[in-house]
Amino acid sequence: MTDLQSRAQLQLQLSPDQLEKIRDRLESFDASASAEGDAVNFRFLFGEASLVMPKGALIMRARSSHPDGLARLKDLMATSVEFYARESQPQIVWQGDLSGQGELEQFRLATVVNVIDLTPHMKRIRLKAPNLERFASFGGLHIRMLFPTASVPNPVWPVRGNNGLVSWPDENRRPPSRVYTIRRLEVAGGHFDVDFLIHEGESVGSNWASAAREGDKVGILGPVGRPLRPADWFVMGADETGLPAVGRMLESLPATTRGIAFIEVADEGERQQIDNLTAVEVKWLYRNGVAGGESTALADAVMSVAWPEQVTGFGWFAAEAAAAKRVRDHWRSDLSLGRDQTIASAYWTRGDAG
Repeated sequence: MTDLQSRAQLQLQLSPDQLEKIRDRLESFDASASAEGDAVNFRFLFGEASLVMPKGALIMRARSSHPDGLARLKDLMATSVEFYARESQPQIVWQGDLSGQGELEQFRLATVVNVIDLTPHMKRIRLKAPNLERFASFGGLHIRMLFPTASVPNPVWPVRGNNGLVSWPDENRRPPSRVYTIRRLEVAGGHFDVDFLIHEGESVGSNWASAAREGDKVGILGPVGRPLRPADWFVMGADETGLPAVGRMLESLPATTRGIAFIEVADEGERQQIDNLTAVEVKWLYRNGVAGGESTALADAVMSVAWPEQVTGFGWFAAEAAAAKRVRDHWRSDLSLGRDQTIASAYWTRGDAG
C-alpha cells in the first residue's frame, strides 16, 4: 500500500520544556525518538512522525501505510501539542490524506449481543462492531464509551475535525462518555467484552449496563491509554474498577512473565475466574464491610513489594484516586521510577459516583 501522509503547519514556538514533555508523551506510546537539526523524528510500529521547528513555526508531519495508523499518529500529535501548548491556543489544520471533516477512524457503533452476571456486582456485556483490527493494533487496553441516556436518547455521533481529533456536530445531542477496559477482544469474531461494576449512585456506565439488553447501541472510541511496556516482571494493583484490565493482562502477557498482582474486592463473593496464563502470583484482598476507597490495604501491599534487580520491571496500578496518588508518589519519588516503568491511574474518586 502507498504511504499515506499528512502535514500541519502552525505559527507556534515550542519552548524546550514543552518540547520535552511532548517528546516524553509520544515516546510513552512505544515510539523511538531522534533529533536531527531543527526536527525531532518519531518511529512507531504503525508509522513515522516528526516535529519540525523552524523559527516561529511548528510543522507536524505524519506518515503511515494504513489509514488507522495515520489517524492514530495525527491523534497522538495533535492531542500532545494542544495539551502542552494550550496557553497558545494552537489551531491545528491537517492537509493531505484524511484531512478535513469526515468519518472518524477511531469511532465504532457497537451493538449489545449478550449480558451475563459475573458476580453480584459485576456484569459482562458482549458487543459486536465492524472492523475491530485497530483495537488490537495500538496496545491500548481501553476504549471511551459514548452512552445514550434518558436526557440524550438519540445521540449524534462524533466526526473527524480539521485537527484530526473528535468533533461534535451537535453539542446538544452529545452523549456522555466514560473510559472502560476491553476485557476480551475477538477481532475475527467481530466482538469484544466489557465488564461493568454495578453500584449505587448516578453513574452513567453502571446505569446503562444495568438496563442493557440485546440490540442496544453504544458508541466507542479508541483505543485510549498508554500501552504496556514489555517487562520480565510486573507488580499490579487494582480494585474492582481496575480488575478487568488486570484480568486481560494476566490472560495476554507472555507466559514467562513473573511478578505479583493484588486485587481488592468487596468480599469473596466478588472474586471471579481469571485464566492466568503467566507466572504472576495473584493475591485477592477482601474489604469485608469496609467501603470502597476507605481501606489502605491495596496501596500498602503494592508499595511493600521490593522490585527485583537484573530484570526489567513494570508497575501498574488502577483504583481510587487517593490510593493511586500514594502509589504513584512512591514509585516516582521514593523509587525514582519514570513513566516508562509505571502507570498509576485514578479510575474513580471517592464521593464522585460518576
